[in-house]
Amino acid sequence: QGKGKPNVVSSGATKVKLTVNGKDHVLMLEPRAVLLDVLRNDLNLTGCKDVDDRTASGADTVMIDGKPVLASSRLAIQCVGQTIQTVESLSDGKNVDEVITGFVKHDAMQCGFCTPGFVMATRAVLNKNPKASLEEIQKQLGGNICRCGTYHGITKCALEIAKKGGA
Repeated sequence: QGKGKPNVVSSGATKVKLTVNGKDHVLMLEPRAVLLDVLRNDLNLTGCKDVDDRTASGADTVMIDGKPVLASSRLAIQCVGQTIQTVESLSDGKNVDEVITGFVKHDAMQCGFCTPGFVMATRAVLNKNPKASLEEIQKQLGGNICRCGTYHGITKCALEIAKKGGA
């Protein structure tokens, strides 16, 4: 709010600029558009998954300004001016984040629905605390659920990276 202008948003589609994976995207969005739907449907970034209708699984985890956030819990317009990072940002075709390679090494995935969310949550944990302990890793990943039970591989991956200093 500035200079007496009310903070009002139109009920129809409006121009919204989102910064996703280092690129600015200008989109026409309704104010009710959820970030998860915008990422998947408008930007074709399908890594984060829509697994449930209660934002409880963590499969839609992205990072917003470096913090893990459930994309289905945010309206896209709430993210204007913030930096959004999806799992797609962790590989450019040549370079792959060590969390992804660690998930493969430690067999930390089965059906794959939770995997992108866990990868992003793990990356966020290690960004916040590069030398995190097992207990810290488990606590920080507590908001993500895996129906297949790959928790052991996920924590082994995170702990291995943390023991190296969290590169």
